[in-house]
Amino acid sequence: MRSYRISEIIYWVISVLSVYQSIVQWNSDPQKAYIFLGFAALSIFMALFRRHYRKKFENRRPPKS
Repeated sequence: MRSYRISEIIYWVISVLSVYQSIVQWNSDPQKAYIFLGFAALSIFMALFRRHYRKKFENRRPPKS
């Protein structure tokens, strides 16, 4: 289950970097900025999707005794 958490963190890092790049690119090339915003939205969606399924799998496992 640790790999699911790591992949969530990676998706969040990608989204933060994409937002940063879109801010940097906004004045010089707005088309690239929109592409980076698209990557940010996609990575946020993937992080939330992975979190949903991680929680679902954690709830399905029997409790440790």
